[in-house]
Amino acid sequence: MKRQEFLFAIVMLLLVSGICAQDKQAAKSTSSSASASTKAFLGRWDLTLKAPDREYPSWLEISLDGDRLKAQMVGRWGNARPLPRVEISNSHLTFVSPKEEEASKNDLVFEAKLVGNQLVGTVTGPDGASWTWIGRRAPSLKRTGTPKWSKPIQLFNGKDLTDWKPDKDNPAAAWKVESGTLMSPGHGPELIDTSQFGDFKLHIEFNCGPGANSGIYLRGRYEVQVEDNSTQEPPSHHTGGVYGFIAPTPELPLKPGEWQSFDITLIGRRVTVIHNGQTIIDDQEIPGITGGALDSHEERPGPIYLQGSEDGHVAFRNIVLTPAKK
Repeated sequence: MKRQEFLFAIVMLLLVSGICAQDKQAAKSTSSSASASTKAFLGRWDLTLKAPDREYPSWLEISLDGDRLKAQMVGRWGNARPLPRVEISNSHLTFVSPKEEEASKNDLVFEAKLVGNQLVGTVTGPDGASWTWIGRRAPSLKRTGTPKWSKPIQLFNGKDLTDWKPDKDNPAAAWKVESGTLMSPGHGPELIDTSQFGDFKLHIEFNCGPGANSGIYLRGRYEVQVEDNSTQEPPSHHTGGVYGFIAPTPELPLKPGEWQSFDITLIGRRVTVIHNGQTIIDDQEIPGITGGALDSHEERPGPIYLQGSEDGHVAFRNIVLTPAKK
C-alpha cells in the first residue's frame, strides 16, 4: 500500500469511528429522552371521566416490568383489572379498556397527554359520544405518628334514616329500618351517611342473607366486601376483603343469616380489618378506589356508604365511628 493510500485509509477509519460514536450518543440521548417521557407517566392516577350524564370516578396504575409497560385500571364499576394494551409514544399515552368490561359495542381507547401535572385526555364512550377525562397523581396519604381519637359517634340511631340518604330515589326498592336494623333493598340505591371523615375506626355489625351481597365503602371510595354469593370469584371479592385489591387472610367461614362484626381502622390508605374478633387484614395499603366509588378525590374526607345495588338483603346495626382528632 502506498503512503498516500495508507493515510487516506486512516482518515476514513477515523471519520467512520466518529460517525459511529455520534450515532451511539444520539441513540443513547434518544433512549434517555424516551425513558424520561415514559417515567413521567408511571405510577397511580385518580381519574375523572366526564360523560354527558355525569362524572365517573376511575383509577389507573402504569408500571414497567423490565422494558414492558403494564397497566391496570378500575373502571366505572368492578375491580382493578389488567389492560390488554398500553403505549407511550412521543409523550402521548394510549390505553385500551375491553368492551366486555365497559358494556360497550367497541373497546374504549383512551388517549392523553401530560399537561402540567395532570393527564388530559379523550375517549369515545359506550354511547358513542366523545368524553373528556383528567387524571391526577394519586396521593400517598402517608401519615406520621400515631393518631389520637375523638369520641365515638353513633351513625345509625336504630329508628329511622336520619343522617343517611339514598344516592337515588327508588320507591320500589328502598332501604328500610326494621327491628332496629338497616335493611338493604337488593338492586336498589346505595345508602350514604351525610358526614365526612378522614381517618377513623369503625365498628359495624351485619347479617348477610343467603345469596346476598353488599359492601361498606370507606370514605365512599374503598369497599370492604360483605357477601354470600362470591365463592367462585377471587379471594379479594370475599367477605372482609377490600374489593379487588386485598384478600382476607385467613378467610373466615360464611355465616348467612347470622350476625357478624367488622372493626375497621383506616389511616391514610392503610387499613386493618378485624372480622368477628380475628384480624384478617393487618395494616395493608389500599392501592386505589373501588368501582362504584362516589368520587376519585382520595385526598379528601368522605362518608361511609352501604351498598344496596347488589343481590338480596343485608341488615346492619350498631354502626359506631370513632374519628381521629384533627
